[in-house]
Amino acid sequence: MEVLHILGYISALIIGISLGLIGGGGSILAVPVLAYLFSINEKAATAYSLFIVGASALVGGYKQHLKGYVDWRTAIVFGIPAIIGVTLVRHYVVPALPNILFEIDSFQFTRRMAMFGLFAILMIPAAYSMLKKEKCIENTGTVTYNYPLILLEGLLVGSITGLIGAGGGFLIIPTLVILANVEMKVAVGTSLIIIAIKSLLG
Repeated sequence: MEVLHILGYISALIIGISLGLIGGGGSILAVPVLAYLFSINEKAATAYSLFIVGASALVGGYKQHLKGYVDWRTAIVFGIPAIIGVTLVRHYVVPALPNILFEIDSFQFTRRMAMFGLFAILMIPAAYSMLKKEKCIENTGTVTYNYPLILLEGLLVGSITGLIGAGGGFLIIPTLVILANVEMKVAVGTSLIIIAIKSLLG
């Protein structure tokens, strides 16, 4: 077995741990691992990432459900527009992208550059949201719904998921905590369910 493959399997373990601990971050690792350690092309890497992360999140989400840490109403409100976004992007946008998006003299800007470039840009807020010191948010015990923002965020996260294969947990959790006043443990469990549904469908 090649050294790169061994590193890939070790990274897969880290992906599962990341999803289990914080309800996100799995696909931020999965896509680069598949592309660079297993030498899979960008379209297949994003598709495989959706399945791997979705299956892992489903197992983790089910365990959180058994503990009572999943808010199903929030999962549905956020999940429906996310599913619409991921479905539209995977069905219409990704297949329509040409291998070479544009050329400047001898330089070719490829689909791989665009997808992984966007992925790299999104890793910056992902890293920041995961590493920053969380402010204490007073939880009233009552879940509130800012429906327009939650629906918009769901559609945005779903579109990102479909395009680059990222589950979007780093966007989902702050949205649930801030916009719906969901407790952190419940936000993590609910995030896993949302990621599982939209990633597997994607």
